[in-house]
Amino acid sequence: QVQLVESGGGSVQAGGSLRLTCAGSGNTDSYYYMGWFRQAPGKEREGVAAIRRGGSTLYADSVRGRFTISKDNAKNTMYLHMSNLKPEDTAMYYCAVRTASGYSIFHPRNYGYWGPGTQVTVSS
Repeated sequence: QVQLVESGGGSVQAGGSLRLTCAGSGNTDSYYYMGWFRQAPGKEREGVAAIRRGGSTLYADSVRGRFTISKDNAKNTMYLHMSNLKPEDTAMYYCAVRTASGYSIFHPRNYGYWGPGTQVTVSS
């Protein structure tokens, strides 16, 4: 069983930075992908970054060059460093572990374990 808890959200002004942390318990290393998702009010949940077990990364076009995903296997922890934040980045951010592969890598249906989320608010 995997449990995930996000932290590090908050309120920042546009152009600022935040680092989100996802602390995992259980054997997250046995899963091939972990990812970060976000959901703004009235919008669907969308994937923003994913990291493979070996460390390679993928990013959504909307965040590439501004967000960096990383993982510390020894601490069972994943990070999302966000810089040059924009008001449109405002959302609840979730970390997740992929447990299926029937959809594209950023499709939420691939992910069976989720944290409760952490709110990020970017003001202009």
